[in-house]
Formats: sequence, structure tokens, C-alpha cells
Amino acid sequence: MHIPPYSNSNRPIVDIDDVDVSLAYLNIVKLERGERFISNVPGYETCIVPASGTIDVFTGSMRFSDVGVRGSVWDGDPSAVYIPLGAEAEIVSKSDRTEVFVAGARCTEVFQPFEVRPDQIDQLQYGSDDTKTHRKIKHILGKSSAGKVSRLLVSELLTVGAGGWSGFPTHKHDTDRPPIETKHDEIYNFRFRPENGFGMQLLQEHEDDIGHAFQVVNGSTVKIGKGYHPSVAAPGYEMYYFTILAGQSQRPLIQYFQPSHAYQLETIPGIKDMIAKFK
Repeated sequence: MHIPPYSNSNRPIVDIDDVDVSLAYLNIVKLERGERFISNVPGYETCIVPASGTIDVFTGSMRFSDVGVRGSVWDGDPSAVYIPLGAEAEIVSKSDRTEVFVAGARCTEVFQPFEVRPDQIDQLQYGSDDTKTHRKIKHILGKSSAGKVSRLLVSELLTVGAGGWSGFPTHKHDTDRPPIETKHDEIYNFRFRPENGFGMQLLQEHEDDIGHAFQVVNGSTVKIGKGYHPSVAAPGYEMYYFTILAGQSQRPLIQYFQPSHAYQLETIPGIKDMIAKFK
């Protein structure tokens, strides 16, 4: 389901117990210097990621200072603070304008808060210009966070160059049947450079269906609860999307590739390394 960009006034864009993606949560918080926001998401662990600006984060007796070092999602690598189940977090803006992603996953395990700095981001670039699949992934809560997080995976994905495909070969993760596939609800929030750019998000519920195509623009949110879901950026535009994955029974993601297209796993450079990182 596509949610067009709108002014959410710091209220969740995808709230707890959402009808389409009940395992996942997204809020986007915008603050001016000195303003504060309390994040409290019952039943969910969360990850606080500045898209732009710098923040302090307080949770329990802990303070994480000067989190975030970039002017926009295009300016360097992200920082983040992990907030465990049952904990409240206070976000304080230290910049004139700050935009913050709050990503969440439903869970039952309680861990400890921790910070992720830019030099701790696990990065991977794969694909090629020839296959129109060249992109970069920045894992904020990825494989290196195993044992510190319950069900939440958080990443930033960017097309390399202008235009091209993501999420290809087509795959899904809507049925819990490991080791073949896991049930992970997913949320995307898109950005484009220049901002008038656009792309398409395809959603195909079943193998033999004709799917649905949604035009995504700067600020679009897409909820992916089931089906195959590749996306593409129009020529001449760079595409970024903030990605939340929330597992039902485990954190590691097992993607099921659409049988009619799975052979292309052998044609895209580095894609198997990419698959292994979503653990």
C-alpha cells in the first residue's frame, strides 16, 4: 500500500498494530532547535535515526549526545540509537531543523540501549550499470547487531547513479517457513535527488498475478505485508529509501525469490553478498 507524502505532525505514519504490516512501525519527527519529542511505542523495540540534523537522545538513565552529523540523507552516513522494548526515549533537537526516523518492530525480548555511529555502519555496494541494478546499502541495524536486537532490521538503500532497479530479482518474505522463507513486514520511505524525481513500486501478491504499480515521489511511504515488491527509479534521478524489516519469528531475513526470475541471481554482481547481510 502506498501512502503519499503528507505533514504527519510527528504522529506515526505507520502505527502499532497496522492492518497491513502489524509487525512494523514508522514515525517521522520534525523538530526545531531545542524542541523535544517523547517516543513511546508499546510492544515494539525502536531505532532512532536522524535523516538530517543532530539530536540528543535520553532513555532511562542514559544519554546519547550529538547523534547525527549530516545535512540530509544524501550527505554521508547515518547515526542511530537503539531503544529497547518498554523504554521511553526523549529526542532533543540541537540543529535549527531536524528530521528523525523512528523505526520499530514488535517483539517480546528486552535488550540494552546502544548507539550506532557512522563508522559502525555495515556498508555494501552491489549490482552493475550493465544490469541496471547498481545500488548501495547502509545497514544501521544489520548483521553486526545480532544478539543486541530482537526482531528489527534497519537500513538505508540508494541507487548508484541515476535510475535503475532495486529489490530485483523479485522476491517476497510473507510466509514463515524457514529455511525457505521468513515472515518479515517491511516499510519503505522514499527520497529522490533532485526532489522532483520519481520511481515506481510494484506489488505482486501471487506468482501468476498481474501486480499493481504505484508512483513513488519524494516522501512516499510504502507498506509491504505480502507479495513480490521490486522498485525502480526513473532515469536521471537518484533514489533513496529508508527500510524497516520486522520479523515474526526471527530477526534474520530469508527471501523467497520468484521462481520465474530467480535465475537472475546468477547475473547480478555481488547480490549473494547482499542477501547474506540481512541477518
